[in-house]
Amino acid sequence: MFSVFLARYSLFYNRLKNIEESEGGLDKFTKSYKTFGVNQLADGGIYCKEWAPGAQAVFLAGDFNGWNPSSHPYKKLEYGKWELFIPSEDGCSPVPHGSKLKVVIRAQNGALLYRISPWARYVVRDEDKVNYDWVHWNPPQSYIHKNPSPKRLKSLRIYESHVGIASPEGKVASYKNFTYNVLPRIKDLGYNCVQLMAIMEHAYYASFGYQVTSFFAASSRYGTPDDLKEMIDVAHAMGITVLLDVVHSHASKNSEDGLNQFDGTDSCFFHSGYKGNHQLWDSRLFDYANWEVLRFLLSNLRMWIEDYHFDGFRFDGVTSMLYHHHGIGTGFSGDYNEYFGLHVDEDALCYLMLANHMINTLHPECITIAEDVSGMPALCRPVAEGGGGFDYRLAMAIPDKWIQIIKELKDEDWNMGNIVHTLTNRRCEEKYIAYAESHDQALVGDKTLAFRLMDAEMYTNMSVLMPLTPVIDRGIQLHKMIRLITHALGGESYLNFMGNEFGHPEWLDFPRIGNNESYHYARRQFNLTEDDLLRYKFLNAFDRDMNKLEERFGWLASPQAYVSEKHESNKVIAFERAGLIFIFNFHPYQSYVDYRVGIETPGKYKILLDSDAGEYGGHQRLDHSTEYFSQEYPHNYRPNSIMVYIPSRVALVLHTTDIPK
Repeated sequence: MFSVFLARYSLFYNRLKNIEESEGGLDKFTKSYKTFGVNQLADGGIYCKEWAPGAQAVFLAGDFNGWNPSSHPYKKLEYGKWELFIPSEDGCSPVPHGSKLKVVIRAQNGALLYRISPWARYVVRDEDKVNYDWVHWNPPQSYIHKNPSPKRLKSLRIYESHVGIASPEGKVASYKNFTYNVLPRIKDLGYNCVQLMAIMEHAYYASFGYQVTSFFAASSRYGTPDDLKEMIDVAHAMGITVLLDVVHSHASKNSEDGLNQFDGTDSCFFHSGYKGNHQLWDSRLFDYANWEVLRFLLSNLRMWIEDYHFDGFRFDGVTSMLYHHHGIGTGFSGDYNEYFGLHVDEDALCYLMLANHMINTLHPECITIAEDVSGMPALCRPVAEGGGGFDYRLAMAIPDKWIQIIKELKDEDWNMGNIVHTLTNRRCEEKYIAYAESHDQALVGDKTLAFRLMDAEMYTNMSVLMPLTPVIDRGIQLHKMIRLITHALGGESYLNFMGNEFGHPEWLDFPRIGNNESYHYARRQFNLTEDDLLRYKFLNAFDRDMNKLEERFGWLASPQAYVSEKHESNKVIAFERAGLIFIFNFHPYQSYVDYRVGIETPGKYKILLDSDAGEYGGHQRLDHSTEYFSQEYPHNYRPNSIMVYIPSRVALVLHTTDIPK
């Protein structure tokens, strides 16, 4: 296995060395976003550059030249590159801000193809049109960032967000709405990081942003590039780190307003033929061995960091990138043969190593996260070790486990050992992001945890004026317990999808033909938490206080928890982390008086967080003034123990108030 990691590092090193020698260094190579596409020069002129190896000729047309397809030809350079210089006119730009443009490609068969530059910074679509238009973005006064990025976080509490649905109204919400209405909510809830989905421009809204058409353009459906910059700047003023959900695993098949067949061939940017198509996603697959593809993708990452001030990335679809089979029809058991062999796409892995090396070298404060379901070893180890170089990976088995438990088992049959195993089963010295559910579990055809637990009664019995039914009671109590144990035991970071913190009552479904273009399910009903007569406020308050407690004690940045108890018949789990004692009683009806819990540190303990408290919709069975004194009585391989009252379906967090010297 060591030889494999050595070979991977050698491939990475050779590619990096070639970049250093032939391109004048990684810094210059990845700064190509400043020269490719259409760029304004200091003297007012315009410099244009494209890579179109399959083109016979390349032209620039647009409003500026009356859409003449041949008046502004590009000059052919080596290696399929083309360039064009348009001098200024009396110090003014020959291509004014807001002008519509097209790259005109004469294909090998002589046809003229009107294309959007792959490097376009702003594309818009008129309501009466199907395709997007490329608009030259060069405002007289561009937005100037006022606030520095927050320092690299030790405990990452991520609020996964989608700008377009971040409103109770049935419409596409804006960057401005997110800035002034959603960011304060995120801050109040105790999240210190927001992960933005669907920012890279995508022609099809219902793709959730995962069918990217313009990689360098911030989606115009939410506002202008400056609106996004302001949103990130305000987040930074609040101390919130901002991550971009970046999609480099595939691209939309659109050719009129996407990358596909940019130069008239099927091999520009992508593998040719069958290898270049993802059979499930119906999208194109990048050729990560291609020099210009590396330039394009690496420069894309750098542009989002330097122009927009993003603080890092969550890389989507990493499993698809890592293997030639893209994970289709393949299960991963953890056997090492699944991660080493000819089925691994070493070029894609090398690209990810280059990306992480570039980010770590040029912007070491930035964070990278891998969405990998396969469990590729060393994906979150340093590149110098032959690893992938990511900081975190998503613990994707955890939400699947909660779904399986709720869906298939009666409460009496929940297996405590299996729950603990799933939450703690992670690769040594690789950081994981734990989550009970993300956007994946909220999509139509699936159900959120709240909906699985309470289903139709969420529509009729969430009012505090209604009697608390057994279904709603069970759902509210288990929702809090599941999220706390995932938060405290499941990883080194925590993630929640917007709205799920308060048990959002409905799934996500974007406007499409199948639902008559309805926005009813493409929104987040934050107003539900503000209605004092609804029980959603209880879940919202618990989520906030859970995050605030982590901020205070930093268990995510602490070593993995010591689990002292996972009692099957009692349905009790107990563990220690960051000096706190976490106790969970999952039993549906059995409460325990004077239940002995083993602990490491002697002292006097008090309750810090109690899911049974009234403000969280609990039954208030615990007296918070009670003090629990430790005994020198070993229990469950711990030197001391305490006796605690644990009501049914309750989670407790205790902390010592006086530690003896």
